[in-house]
Amino acid sequence: MADTEQGASEAATPAVRAALGVGTGEPLAFRHVRLRCGGTVLSIAKNWYVPARLTPAMNTTLETTRTPFGTVVRPLGFHRERLESRRWRAAECPAGTVLSHKAVLRLADGRGISFVAECYTRANLMQGAR
Repeated sequence: MADTEQGASEAATPAVRAALGVGTGEPLAFRHVRLRCGGTVLSIAKNWYVPARLTPAMNTTLETTRTPFGTVVRPLGFHRERLESRRWRAAECPAGTVLSHKAVLRLADGRGISFVAECYTRANLMQGAR
């Protein structure tokens, strides 16, 4: 389940826009979510995505539900390109983070649809946390 922060907003950096292959004039949408299993938060993620590269139905689902981004866009057949991985918490991650990733989700033609910065919590290391 994705607990989304409704109304969350964060401007994309030039590096995020470059990774997605979009200029400063192209609109990006933003989601800040906590992915959890039951009551346990497994990761906290910031996701900038290109609405013009998704279907209208996908955009509506992302704007109005708690469905995880990857689940919504799965029909597009994207692949994930990891840009960075750190074993412990990155500067932008909260305390209790044990791993962080930055990645771009790309369509088969190489166009980026999403830039994600993920912070994984200690709960991922606990036996039975899944």
